[in-house]
Amino acid sequence: MADISIKRTHAEGRDKLVGHLAMLCFAALVSGSYSIGAMAASHIGPGAINTVRFVFGICVMATAVALLNRGRIPAPREVWRYAVLGFLMAVFFITMFIALRLTTPVATGAVFTLMPLMAAGFGLLFLGEKPRAIVLVGLVVAACGAVWVIFRGDVGALLAFDLGLGELIFLIGVACHAAYAPLVRRLNRGEVLPVFTLWTLFGTGVWIALYSVPELFETDWATLPPIVWIAVAYLAVFTTAGTTFLVQFGAMRLPAAKVMAYTYLTPSFIIVYEGLLGHGWASGAVAAGALVTMAALVVLAMAPDR
Repeated sequence: MADISIKRTHAEGRDKLVGHLAMLCFAALVSGSYSIGAMAASHIGPGAINTVRFVFGICVMATAVALLNRGRIPAPREVWRYAVLGFLMAVFFITMFIALRLTTPVATGAVFTLMPLMAAGFGLLFLGEKPRAIVLVGLVVAACGAVWVIFRGDVGALLAFDLGLGELIFLIGVACHAAYAPLVRRLNRGEVLPVFTLWTLFGTGVWIALYSVPELFETDWATLPPIVWIAVAYLAVFTTAGTTFLVQFGAMRLPAAKVMAYTYLTPSFIIVYEGLLGHGWASGAVAAGALVTMAALVVLAMAPDR
């Protein structure tokens, strides 16, 4: 019995480690979409590019599922689950772009830092997860580091932050994204993750397409420059199919708060990508905020789940 218990403990430890590595990859891939997406944003509307990315992303995931199932794609069971999960993610994407028209990226980034703490609340509500005090402290410290990076170490800009209409709209989207992680575990019925990911992507894509119908007809697809299609390819493969799978993979192994905590690394990765692309490096003060975030996440990763 002791040997079985030890083996089970080791297996759980490996699962959690792989879950953390998956979420680290998630943060790195999502962050790349900001730099690449920014180069394409002036050429295509947000609704159009998001619809196309999901069409391509669904095709990529469907191909992967077919290859894993000898050419067969299992039909979805209890379709309402994918409609719910897809709706939550669609609301997040749509409110983010609406908010960016009403406020600044810095303000939306600041609101975004509330997501892991919200995820902890939804984890308690949906799964009965009660994070330890050290986990909550780690989330707060990581959030402070992320906010410092977002505001580029400018205390005046931080103090001047005010919740307006754009921020309040995005707050709804952030709450939906926070609820998504614990609901992945709650609504999964034993499906293998590639299949679960495929139908979740399909649900999200349908909601976004319905919202974006006018913009799809208004876009002059034939005249779009190559950077748009490069961005679409990256978004479809890495930040649609890839990150949806990674979040679901992590959510099946880690508490919701720890899964969403990796979003705090986004500003830090963006700093690195922007520097590598020749767009300039962040100041030492901003880099210090990034280090605080990373240190807090290391503590979170090592802290017991319950």
